[in-house]
Amino acid sequence: MSKPIKLAVIYGSVRNGRLCDAVAGWVADRVQARDDYSLDIIDPLAEGLIDLRGAGGAEEDAVAGRLTQADAFIVVTPEYNHSFPAALKHFIDGFNQPWHAKPVAFVSYGGLSGGSRAVEHLRQVFAELHATTLRQVVSFPNVWAHFDEQHRWRDMERGDRNLSTLLTQLRWWASALRDARAGTDYQALS
Repeated sequence: MSKPIKLAVIYGSVRNGRLCDAVAGWVADRVQARDDYSLDIIDPLAEGLIDLRGAGGAEEDAVAGRLTQADAFIVVTPEYNHSFPAALKHFIDGFNQPWHAKPVAFVSYGGLSGGSRAVEHLRQVFAELHATTLRQVVSFPNVWAHFDEQHRWRDMERGDRNLSTLLTQLRWWASALRDARAGTDYQALS
């Protein structure tokens, strides 16, 4: 087996009481159970990036370095008002080259659509940043029904299967694009 894929899981919500903690935590647990990935969790709220507004500084530089080192990304996003959260857009827009020529996968959640409209909008944003988005998405429609009274996940068999497929496809893309970046400087192509 080739070296593990460096995967950054990115929190898409910064709201108080967010479900993103539970959803991203589930993703992180499943990734950590595999030996073909090394995991980095990037939570813009915990990283202190919400109020920086592109001001730079040590926190932003540190996260830029972590994004640059990543071979692939999973963005965990809710759907707010038929799109993705403004704080996630602010985070993505704060960086440019770290996204180039890398795959991005999505785990989404929300009401009836399960976050699908948020994902479709994010695809457009990442295309502009020269990233490749995966077709496979793990989504949770009516996400609240997936929790019990203590906010623990109910049966996750289907979610686990879908995430396993997503991680297998993401590994393929991440390996192929990592090899391509090693052979040719993508920045020189622009």
